[in-house]
Amino acid sequence: MPRARIIVLKVIMVIMLLAIAWKLFDLQIIKGSRYLEVANDRLTTNVTEKAPRGEITDRYGVPLVTNEVAYSVVLQQAGQSDAELNAVIKRVIDVLYAEGCQYNDSLPITFAPYAFAFSDENGDGSSEDEKTAWFDGNEYTDDEITRDMSASDVLNAYKTIYGITGDYSEDDARRIAGIRYEAEKRGFSQVSPFVLADNVTVGAVAKIKERSDDFKGVSISNTYVRNYEKPGVATHILGRIGRINEEEYSELADDGYGMNDMIGKQGVEKWAEGYLRGIDGTSGTLTRTGNDEISVGEGIDPVPGDSVMLTIDTRLQEAAEKSLENSIKSISARGGSDDKDGGDCNAGAAVVIDIKTGDALALASYPSYDMSRFDEDYQSLVENTSQPMWNRAVSGLYSPGSTFKPLVAIAALETGNLGIGEIIVDEGIYTVYDDYQPTCWIWSESNMTQTHGPLDVSGAIENSCNYFFYEVGHRIGISTIDEYAAMFGLGEYTGIELSEESKGAVASPEYKKSVVRNFTSQDWYDGDTLQAAIGQSYSLFTPVQLANYAATIANGGTHYKVNLIKSIRSSVDGSLVKEAVPTVMDSVQMDGSVLTAVKNGMRRVVDEGSAAAVFTDYPIPIGGKTGTAQVGEGSNNAVFIAYAPFDDPQIAVSVVLEHGVRGANAANVARDIFDCYFTNNRVLAAYTAQATQQPQTQSQPAAQPTARPSQLLP
Repeated sequence: MPRARIIVLKVIMVIMLLAIAWKLFDLQIIKGSRYLEVANDRLTTNVTEKAPRGEITDRYGVPLVTNEVAYSVVLQQAGQSDAELNAVIKRVIDVLYAEGCQYNDSLPITFAPYAFAFSDENGDGSSEDEKTAWFDGNEYTDDEITRDMSASDVLNAYKTIYGITGDYSEDDARRIAGIRYEAEKRGFSQVSPFVLADNVTVGAVAKIKERSDDFKGVSISNTYVRNYEKPGVATHILGRIGRINEEEYSELADDGYGMNDMIGKQGVEKWAEGYLRGIDGTSGTLTRTGNDEISVGEGIDPVPGDSVMLTIDTRLQEAAEKSLENSIKSISARGGSDDKDGGDCNAGAAVVIDIKTGDALALASYPSYDMSRFDEDYQSLVENTSQPMWNRAVSGLYSPGSTFKPLVAIAALETGNLGIGEIIVDEGIYTVYDDYQPTCWIWSESNMTQTHGPLDVSGAIENSCNYFFYEVGHRIGISTIDEYAAMFGLGEYTGIELSEESKGAVASPEYKKSVVRNFTSQDWYDGDTLQAAIGQSYSLFTPVQLANYAATIANGGTHYKVNLIKSIRSSVDGSLVKEAVPTVMDSVQMDGSVLTAVKNGMRRVVDEGSAAAVFTDYPIPIGGKTGTAQVGEGSNNAVFIAYAPFDDPQIAVSVVLEHGVRGANAANVARDIFDCYFTNNRVLAAYTAQATQQPQTQSQPAAQPTARPSQLLP
């Protein structure tokens, strides 16, 4: 190719490149601001139509959590300047306040006089670590904001960042800053609107729509809020939902979650989030030109979340909750100001389990709260030292006290370290070890004048003889105790569908090492084993573990997973998505004679022992065991496990009353639960009929048939 032609082609290419460069410069620099203004004035956004969450029912289909249609105020980035955006937010605030509505604001600064408002989220008694974490995660720290700033200085920094100037009052400026802060946290942008307020009144909606010209970038969205059909019932089980936080969003963004989404935070709402959450739809696209909105394009219908059926019996749950509250208040009133006689009793839990399936029929925790008032009551709930938001039924850890003795008896009998008819004589003081000589409780309480004398294993369980179980613990050792505890599910996760469940712990050298400083292998003492054998030492179990342990004894040794979710079904066509089946976690091999001896001891606890006064003339035979567990300060904890009917068990119960003084006090709650369960139950009718057919004596007249077992009680 001639050289001249090549030169011509190069010149043409240079001219073309210069022309393209000039056009880009003209579009982006010279006319860029004008085009940006036009683009901002004409925004197209997908309009999300929220899917309702799945409903939650009890085992019989009784609705517990449903949905209600509600309205949200949504703020969209429509090219407003800071001044325009702040003015719009102020107008929205005025409407919300007039209508008594709340708005979304998590800026941790109070209104004047300004102070930081961090919560002690980790329960260490201080909010300083939460404050440090907030500064660490703040994008403005070390620039506009410094760590040594006061709350007032931080607020002023945010006013500068968000351009909050003009004639705003202190309160209004704080409100605007809080909303701008929250919007920024939630990724507010042209393509990501911000939910400014949830569940606003119809009046607020009307005022905003009537004055749409004053609310540029503000729209009303239809959404759903949770409706609690039985406010205050099963609160800890159901849990709550809340706005997604940054940590949750980082984990769930790939699953289609947005920064404005509501997700399960606790309870079943959290565990079943993947099922309860529906699939959002769209109402089409929203094109905004100036203040005009035009909806165009076809929408996609939302898909409701799946429905969750619990194993819970609402009637039984309500009875357990009511009895817990009444019993705790009664013990506290009797104890008065005495912190050794129950005056400090203020909390507890009760659990009911179907012994043939592992289904949880009730999980009660006291104190509780009303989920429908959570937002209004949040601050008082956080500050309440009784921790009403804590689910004690699955998270509380308690020494089992003497309720642990049936397990120790089974371990000794099954390993051949104790004979079925073997007699051990209670001598008051256990003197096997020179350096540790504990006493039986009756020896101490009688001022060293009484013992239980000779006892077999059934009698030892009935009388809760510490001396007997010191000897048994000495014979079998801590390793065997730990082995059997694990088989019964104590100190192990039960498998219940609640993320709040605690594992607990069984007393052992390994566990002691984890909680005691400067521990060496020589620091597990003989006395530790003896205390473990009577349910003290380092053993800590949850009420749900104790109930499942009682169920395993009652059914002859089958240790089931605890179920809380009975089934999950599609809300669209009712098809079965998931169904719980009885799942065996372990099988405890027990000879028939061993089981009979231990169960007879538990029967005698209720008929003749420490729980006899509670169950006098009760029409249905029961097996149980009381426990009185010593705690560091205050009155002893009261613990009780039981199952019924004795000869054909259906349910097992555990009750723990914090500072409830003695196990018999916890037995009162179990009695109320049995009352409720056997009301209108054919088992009650059969036992009542049997009682009326037995020969009557002058000293003990036969009980008359009745609809409620409690009416047969003194």
